[in-house]
Amino acid sequence: MNALTPRPPSAWRFTRHPRSVGRARKLLREQAGAWDLPPDTTVTAALLLSELLTNACAHAHVSPEREIHVSCSLRTGVLRVEVSDTAVEQPELRDPDDGDEDAEDAWGLALVTALADDWGGVRPRPYRTGTGTGTGTGKTVWFALSVVTPDGGPSPTASVRGDWTAGVS
Repeated sequence: MNALTPRPPSAWRFTRHPRSVGRARKLLREQAGAWDLPPDTTVTAALLLSELLTNACAHAHVSPEREIHVSCSLRTGVLRVEVSDTAVEQPELRDPDDGDEDAEDAWGLALVTALADDWGGVRPRPYRTGTGTGTGTGKTVWFALSVVTPDGGPSPTASVRGDWTAGVS
C-alpha cells in the first residue's frame, strides 16, 4: 500500500488545553508516517491541525472538561483532518491585515484558506454510536489536502470534496 491507498481513519480526544496542540501534532505526524505520506503533506497537515485545534481550545467557551475530537482519514489521494468541539459558533474568516486590533487572531483561518485544498465547517457535530450515527451539539471544522504522488503530481483520482461525512469518518 502507498500514500494514495485509502486507510481506516484515526481519531483522538484531547482536553481543551494548549498542551493538547503539541500532542495532536505528534500523533498526526506519527499517523502520516504510518501512511507513508510525503513530508510536505505531513508538515502542512500538522500546521493546519495546530491552527484548528488552537482555535477550538481558545474560542470554544465550554468547560475545560469537555473534550475536543480530532480525526484524520486518507481516501484515494486526499487527507482530511477534522476538529470537533461542543461550541456551536462557526469559525469566521477575517482579514488579518484589516487594521483591527484583534486582527492577530485572524491568521489561523487565513493560513488554512491559503494552504488547504478545501476546508469548511459542519454544525451540529456528527457522532458515531454503537447503533449508528447521530448529531449532537457543537461543530466540526475540517480541511483537506491532496496527497502528491511519488512522481510529484497530484493524485489523478483525488477529490477533496468527495462524499465525506464530517465527524463520522
